[in-house]
Amino acid sequence: MANDLISCDDHMDLGQLPADLWTTRLPAEFRDRAPHVEERDGQAVWVCDGKVWGRWDGKAPATGNARPVKPIYNALDRAGIHDNSARRPANAELRLADMDRDGVQTQLIFGPIFQISTDDPMLRAACYRVFNDWLLEFCSVARTRLIGVPMLPENPQGAVAEMKRLAAKGDVRQVNLMIANVNPKLDDPAWEPLWNELESTGIVLAWHITVFVGKPGDRTAGKAASVFENTKFFLGNFLEPFVDLFAWGILERHPKLRIVMAEAGTGWLPWLMQELDYRHWRLWEAKEFWAEKGGKALVSKPSELFRRQIYATFQEDYVALSLLPFFGEGHLLWASDYPHPDSVWPHSHDAIERQMRSLTPQMRRALTHDNAAALYGLA
Repeated sequence: MANDLISCDDHMDLGQLPADLWTTRLPAEFRDRAPHVEERDGQAVWVCDGKVWGRWDGKAPATGNARPVKPIYNALDRAGIHDNSARRPANAELRLADMDRDGVQTQLIFGPIFQISTDDPMLRAACYRVFNDWLLEFCSVARTRLIGVPMLPENPQGAVAEMKRLAAKGDVRQVNLMIANVNPKLDDPAWEPLWNELESTGIVLAWHITVFVGKPGDRTAGKAASVFENTKFFLGNFLEPFVDLFAWGILERHPKLRIVMAEAGTGWLPWLMQELDYRHWRLWEAKEFWAEKGGKALVSKPSELFRRQIYATFQEDYVALSLLPFFGEGHLLWASDYPHPDSVWPHSHDAIERQMRSLTPQMRRALTHDNAAALYGLA
C-alpha cells in the first residue's frame, strides 16, 4: 500500500483553471460573455455576466504577498505550500509530484464544487463542454494516474447530449452530475435516456456534493457555526435523489447502472437503507393494495440494489468502517479530497492507519486500491 493508493475524489477548482480557458475556447456566440478573470478589491476573481464566481489563484494580490488572506484554509496551506500563483493542481508535473509525496498512484479528478454558476442553461452547457475537454486534455499526460471526471448539465437533454459527446471521445470512465441542481427531479421519464446511455456505455455516474456560497446576511456568517454548514450539505444534496433511485424503480429497471456517491458522507447510509428495507417490506406486506399503485415494479429489496449498484467514497469515516459488511464487497472507496480543506493530503497514510489499524492488510488494500481498480478498470 506504500505507493499505490487510488484516491476516488480529488479536485480541479475554479481557482486553479487557466485564466483564458473560456475566453479562448467558447463558441463565438458566447465569447463576449465568457467567464474571465478580473481584479476586484486587490484579488483576482472569476466573473461571468457581472457575477463573481470565486477567486482565481494565478495572480498574487496587489500587495505582492504570495499568500493572501484566504477565506478557506486548504490542504496546500496545511502542507506548507503557500505560493497559490503556482496553481499546483492544474500543473501536471506539480500535481503528480504531490501525488508521489502522498503515495497516491491514481486520482479521480472532479471539477469545481462551487459551481460554474451562470443561470443561462445554454452558456452553462457550453462552459461544461469547454471545461470537460480541457480536463481530459490535462489528464492525457498520465492516463493511468490522472482520471478526469467530466461534468454533465443538470437537465436531461443537456446531460444526454454531453454524455454521448464524451462517450464518443473514449477513455471516459466516469461522469459527474451535481445532483443538488437537477431539474426536473429524477422521477421524470425525461431522465430515462441518460440511464440507458450510462448502461450501454458502461460509464460510471458520480454524484458530488455542491457547496452553495453563503450570503453576508446569513445567520452563520462570520461565526464559528459557519464551519459546520457543510455537514448539512451531505443530507441536503443527496437524501431526496438517493431515495428516488429506489422509490421510482430506477435501479430496478437499470441493473447495469453504477453510481458513486462522492463526498456524501457514508456513515448515514446504513440507517437509511435499513429504513428503506423496512418500508419495502411494508409495501409487500400489503401487496394487493400496493400492486394497484405500481408497487409490483419494486421487487428487489433496496439494500440488495444498494450492494449491487451503489458505491461511496470516504476520507475518514469510522462509522462506515465499523459497518463494512453492510456496504458489500468492493463498494467502499477511499479518497484524499486533494487539495480541499477536508483533505487528508499529504498525510493520507496517517489517516488510513488511524481508521484502519484493526483491519486486515487485505481489507486495507481493498478499500484503498482494489475496489477502485475493479470499478474503473485499472489493472
